Amino acid sequence: MIKYASTRAAFIDSLTELAGSNPKTVLVCADSAKVIWADGFKERFPERFIDVGIAEQNAVACAAGLASCGLIPFVATYAGFITMRACEQVRTFVAYPNLNVKMVGANGGIGAGEREGVTHQFFEDLGILRAIPGITIVVPADASQVGKAVKAVANIPGPAYVRIGSGRDPVALDADLPFELGKTRVLKAFGDDVAIFTNGHAIPRALAGAEELSKAGIKATVVEVHTLKPLETEAIAEILAKTGAAVTVEDHSIIGGLGSAIAEVIAEQVPVPLARIGLRDRFPESGPAEQLMDAYGLSVGDITAACRQVLARKEGRHG
Repeated sequence: MIKYASTRAAFIDSLTELAGSNPKTVLVCADSAKVIWADGFKERFPERFIDVGIAEQNAVACAAGLASCGLIPFVATYAGFITMRACEQVRTFVAYPNLNVKMVGANGGIGAGEREGVTHQFFEDLGILRAIPGITIVVPADASQVGKAVKAVANIPGPAYVRIGSGRDPVALDADLPFELGKTRVLKAFGDDVAIFTNGHAIPRALAGAEELSKAGIKATVVEVHTLKPLETEAIAEILAKTGAAVTVEDHSIIGGLGSAIAEVIAEQVPVPLARIGLRDRFPESGPAEQLMDAYGLSVGDITAACRQVLARKEGRHG
């Protein structure tokens, strides 16, 4: 039985707590207060809530202005409206001057398609932001990790992006687990046959895949990469050297996100066989989140098949 908890509620609860302890904390929306469940923040801190209307470019520019005055603005709306509609503002007015703007993008991944479809399903956001210098990019596992990640990015200087979900988000990890910005984390270590790198909404599937492989005598190590940028390349390279084969599993396009990041480490440091599990250069349809994941190649069976494939390639190299 899958348990669910809202990453949107976790974000706003964490931000409200931050605002209670730091009067410089401000929330900027673009007609998105309902999207991010901001009512509690608005009621408690009305003077620190700004809604610019359906004008995401203005929201990011407004946040940049607030940051230039020494405030700590969080600008929150749908992930694609920040990373696509306001991409120039993120690049030129936030990242280029290295301003202390924190961006929170809802509906990250194809799992958001149940209610709103492809226009509000954002599987390109991480790839877009990875190409812009200086932005810390975080993909928390679930609601409990979102709350901790929001506090973590609030405590570092410069631009940051936190990806959250649809509000009906699977619980992936124990709520007591800490969050350490910039660090990878081994979630399960059956052995060193293959490494499965994952994050966000895809974590439960990666763990289930490792369990299935273990029953067949294939020992995988599941590694969470919640901080996509800056990437902890040394730790990843060590795992790659130990396992000699890798699979990435992400609720994102295989282009530009986690799969690309791990491929870059492999190409530059530890050449090993790699298979990428994610959305394969196409637009998805609408539908229930778990069914969509299965339909677009992110099923547990797809993960185990990919692991067997890279293992065969690994053994072929040493045969």
